[in-house]
Amino acid sequence: MTDNKKICFVVAVDITLKFLLISELRFFKDKGYDVFVVCSPGKWLQDIKKEGIKVKEIAIKRKSFTPISDLVSLCKLFFYFKKEKFDVVLTFTPKPGLLGQLAARMAGVPIVINTIFGFYFHENMPPVKRKLFIFIERLAAKCSSFIFFRNKEDFQTAKKENIIKPGLAEYIGDGINLEKFNRARFSNEFIAQKKQTLAIGSKAPVIGIVARLVKEKGYIELFSAFKNVLVQFPKAVLLVAGSADLQKKDSINPDIIKSFGIENNVVFLGERTDVDELYSLMDIFVLPSYREGFPHSVMEASAMALPVITTDVRGCRNAIDSGITGILVPPKNSEELAKAIVSFLSDPKMAEAMGKAGRQKAKKEFDKNMLLQKMEEKIKQLINKK
Repeated sequence: MTDNKKICFVVAVDITLKFLLISELRFFKDKGYDVFVVCSPGKWLQDIKKEGIKVKEIAIKRKSFTPISDLVSLCKLFFYFKKEKFDVVLTFTPKPGLLGQLAARMAGVPIVINTIFGFYFHENMPPVKRKLFIFIERLAAKCSSFIFFRNKEDFQTAKKENIIKPGLAEYIGDGINLEKFNRARFSNEFIAQKKQTLAIGSKAPVIGIVARLVKEKGYIELFSAFKNVLVQFPKAVLLVAGSADLQKKDSINPDIIKSFGIENNVVFLGERTDVDELYSLMDIFVLPSYREGFPHSVMEASAMALPVITTDVRGCRNAIDSGITGILVPPKNSEELAKAIVSFLSDPKMAEAMGKAGRQKAKKEFDKNMLLQKMEEKIKQLINKK
């Protein structure tokens, strides 16, 4: 049934394909689908092509409102979908979710599926702005044959805000490769060598974060908190893995750490493909975001048996069991963040216990194979109906 069925994944940036959706692309290709992707130009697209995936470069800006650029993108998507006659179009992240679905419907694509990783609107957003984004989500949902939700709280919010229709959406969870993100893969010798390569002291406590360099990820609060942590743990190191995101207006410059006086204890690594190895160096993982869908980095850290500190916001709070696999702190609160970090550093046994509990949670809830099976089953059902 799946032979020669043409399926197209639509995203805004190549890092989404490389670091979030590569398993999905490989899975559906192995299942016999003819797999395509649409994405803005980017360096990782060559890696996607090497997987045997057909790539079409169409620029899709991630900024909320760029009317002229969005109209151009919409037209290009429409003509591409019209030409290729896809059986299924899957869209990911907010802007492709709107433009990709509109174009697919206009082009007569029979099955259009959107995946919600997380809503742009949140409880702390000004009411007028929040209502606008809810309206946009409702508009996008009218184009959907079906909607997948990676986060249960987003699914519940969508029902509450009348974004989705009954029976046309499902919470399917999210997942990662549990074999890849497994601390047992890394020997003490490997960890020691990796630390040496990165000029990290063998006995230095390592606090890590894996996130784009934007204020929304909570970096300003993290840097402020880390300054206080160093008072009690002067040898601690903050390991930062994340790409610059210059398209975003809240993009931050690494030089900002000089204003906090912590530059001697912070290691910026930029965008990395060895994050599984980097987790093995960490003692604690932090993600003090203001907004998230369902954070892959938290799932990965938990799978690597790391205790997690993250914020009490939609998405983040759903990824840990507070007090069992990690600690929740209020968003934009550097004092509470510092207290949580110090509590783990002061009590290694508690940190270790929460890390082990995180690994068990990951094995039960974050297995990528379960997610892929749910996606395939629903897509097969939709194809059969058509």
